Amino acid sequence: MSLQSHPSGDSLASNEVSRLDRHGYLFGKKLTNSLSPFFHNIIYRDLGLRWGQVRLDSADIPGFMELARHRDFYGASVTMPNKVAILPYLDELTEECRDVGACNTLFLREDNGRRIFCGANTDTIGIRESFYQNVADPDAVFHNRPALVVGGGGAARSAIYALWKWMKPTAIYLVNRDEAEVDAVVKDCVARGYGDLLLHVKTVSHAIDLDAPGAIVACVPDFEPQTPEEMLARAVTEAFLDKGAKGAILEMCYNPTPFTRLGAISEEKGWQVILGTEALIWQGLEQDKYWTGRAIDELPKDKVQLAIAEKVAQRQQSKL
Repeated sequence: MSLQSHPSGDSLASNEVSRLDRHGYLFGKKLTNSLSPFFHNIIYRDLGLRWGQVRLDSADIPGFMELARHRDFYGASVTMPNKVAILPYLDELTEECRDVGACNTLFLREDNGRRIFCGANTDTIGIRESFYQNVADPDAVFHNRPALVVGGGGAARSAIYALWKWMKPTAIYLVNRDEAEVDAVVKDCVARGYGDLLLHVKTVSHAIDLDAPGAIVACVPDFEPQTPEEMLARAVTEAFLDKGAKGAILEMCYNPTPFTRLGAISEEKGWQVILGTEALIWQGLEQDKYWTGRAIDELPKDKVQLAIAEKVAQRQQSKL
């Protein structure tokens, strides 16, 4: 299996792994625009660790697990299409990983000299902390109010779980272009024990009749609606945004830019917009808690926030 590096210098070439004390991987496909290696390598430099995260563009899980047995391996960020497929290969799962049914973080622990491969889902933490770190008064903005999730994929499932477990919603509305996808999400969440608050909102008239959400998590790509189903989903979403009671929206999409069309619409309508890079930062800090054993307040939070903001600004400038 070959290691893929990126010419930006955010990642590390395979021949550099031997120069590190410890190494990890970003394991998945379509990794070119990922900020993960850039993010984690900033933290390691600040902590004085000769560690690095390497891009591994692959869906070969058995091959990856062989690499993970290297004595200097510390863990991995797991991305699509491997988040669900890797679960049978792991020895232990955290509560969030088990309940969501997806792993984005592999970490290690030792048991009588045996290496235990553990799976976590820090996407849920990233969503939770994006709201609690950016909304000044959660009680006034989203506690004890409905919430809304736009989308029906893996990120939407993590959002549903985070809202349900930590953010005190009275209901969780679901809006998506694909009805079958929503049905599958609802069925799975019910089976896993956290689907009791879910309500699929299919029409604008239904949205108008419902109470305004306080927290919205948008988990869809940044493109203008084209099909009738996409246009209907956008119209239903905007019906919620148009309500008199406003709240905060986390726009999970941050590639190629966190400044999305839906984010702009939300801001124009009076909503507090939280960029998707916030979720990236907070889930990444949680990953490094697992890997380094350091508490969040021991990690260079301010430094990585500034570095990510600068990287996003550079990408924006390069497109002008």
